Amino acid sequence: MTRPIDLLRQGRREELWQMCCGFIDLSLEQFMAIQKRLLLEQIELLKNCELGRKVMRGAMPTTMEEFREQVPLTTYGDYLPELAQKREDVLPAKVARWVRTSGKTGEYDVKWVPMSEDFLSEYEKVAGGIAIFTACTGRGDVSQVKEHQKTIYTVGSEEYGSWLICRLIQQALGYDMLPSSVEGMSFQEKIKAGFEEALYQGLDAFGGLPSVLVAVGEQFKRQSGKTNIRPLLSHPKALLRVTKGLVKSKLAHRPMLPKDLWSIKGIGGGGTDSTIFKKKVKELWGRYPLELYSGTEGGIYATQTWDYEGMTFVPNLDFFEFIPEREWFKWQLDHSYQPKTILLDEVKAGENYEIVFTNLHGGVLVRYRVGDIVRITSLRNEKLNIDIPQMVFERRADELIDIFGFGHITEKLIWQAIENTGIPYVDWTARKEIIDNKPALHIYIELKGNYIASEKAVAAAVYEEFQKLDSIYGFNLYKFAYGDAARLLDLKPIQVTLLPQGAFPSYMAQRQAEGADLGHLKPPHINPPDRVLSLLGVPRVEVEAVPVTEAERAAAR
Repeated sequence: MTRPIDLLRQGRREELWQMCCGFIDLSLEQFMAIQKRLLLEQIELLKNCELGRKVMRGAMPTTMEEFREQVPLTTYGDYLPELAQKREDVLPAKVARWVRTSGKTGEYDVKWVPMSEDFLSEYEKVAGGIAIFTACTGRGDVSQVKEHQKTIYTVGSEEYGSWLICRLIQQALGYDMLPSSVEGMSFQEKIKAGFEEALYQGLDAFGGLPSVLVAVGEQFKRQSGKTNIRPLLSHPKALLRVTKGLVKSKLAHRPMLPKDLWSIKGIGGGGTDSTIFKKKVKELWGRYPLELYSGTEGGIYATQTWDYEGMTFVPNLDFFEFIPEREWFKWQLDHSYQPKTILLDEVKAGENYEIVFTNLHGGVLVRYRVGDIVRITSLRNEKLNIDIPQMVFERRADELIDIFGFGHITEKLIWQAIENTGIPYVDWTARKEIIDNKPALHIYIELKGNYIASEKAVAAAVYEEFQKLDSIYGFNLYKFAYGDAARLLDLKPIQVTLLPQGAFPSYMAQRQAEGADLGHLKPPHINPPDRVLSLLGVPRVEVEAVPVTEAERAAAR
């Protein structure tokens, strides 16, 4: 079987592009035909295994329509205890690798997901496509792709889905990973050692959460004036690289940045913070991060291309369905309600949908609700002539704060408002609370370094940024969530509490000491429980934390 690395080594670059990136040239009809064909193959595998028959509740569909009518939507709890026990005898295909992600506190600490050899083979091609998209300047451009390019581990351990993407890119295109040995290293140690080796060996590409890339870049910036070249005297290549970087920064009349040290050919990113930090990543590293939408449970679902705009869905790893937001609200009010789904060729531009997927190629997750809300930005990419609906990640389905019942505030909106204030901060968390008998968005934030500001000043700055965001977005986001009610009640519904210095690092250290995995080290940005606030150093909370009520959801609908 021919793999991407074979085509690269043989110089068959047109075929390499077609294998890894050719899906962007599909018509929507061709995309749907691939989805249907692979789903029918998957249905047969599911019918012939114990866990497949269990989650399909005995249904034996023979068509895509029967599958959607007869098989219920599922969540991870429907696959317990089999997946938690890693029972391979009940699965549709032989397992090549188990991957894990964070579980649900109080129910299951870890989600284990099996992947078949066929799934990983297809996944490798898509992962290779991601790497190509990070570096290309147009359709068919693989000129920047070479074997033995250097990249850094900025992901978790090999049990995690983020590590798997990194590993598959390495396999697909023959990248060299830095540091060369990661055995026994923590996440922070891997990053530090990787950049140290990059001074000697160079750095061509890397990926990770944009917020992490910004944090690393800012650290370079802060330390540039304290550069000690004495340890580099015995390493001529590293000395030359740092010397050139210092000269570039002096000529630009600014501190040294990572882009002064390395000419990065490609950066991959993902997560809620991609939109918020992409400009900072470009400023520090010299390139925008290519955003992809991925998850442990299903691999890569969609990716940006070389215009760094909306993301294009990938047809060959998962079969996609979409729950319209109105149906999602109905389900929120009555969890016994089975929300109706539509397919990709039925979505509408500007609408939000909860995504539902079925693993293909012998995977086990069936009509699975991963808990993500995406927004369809357009039905095709006119600029690049991509005939597949374009999407952005909107939020997690449960990451909503509804202050007055008139609209929702999401993690992305709060984060963008905080970031736009320009106030340096370590991290933040927020929830709805009743303060002085009035509803408020309560933001708990740790300021960075020696920055001094009052809680009222920070609250006012964030509030002002919410107003600016309203004028930027065409759908009156701020007014929908705040405006009318705030005027009627004559209040500014934002409260800020400044956390003590070291609150978030201390929280992560405590969680690590408790044995929490990488995905559970950081506190949630939205709706933190009292215990989380306590670990962050907040005195016993006297105010009332208020969840979204059914009445509020109905009003928002």
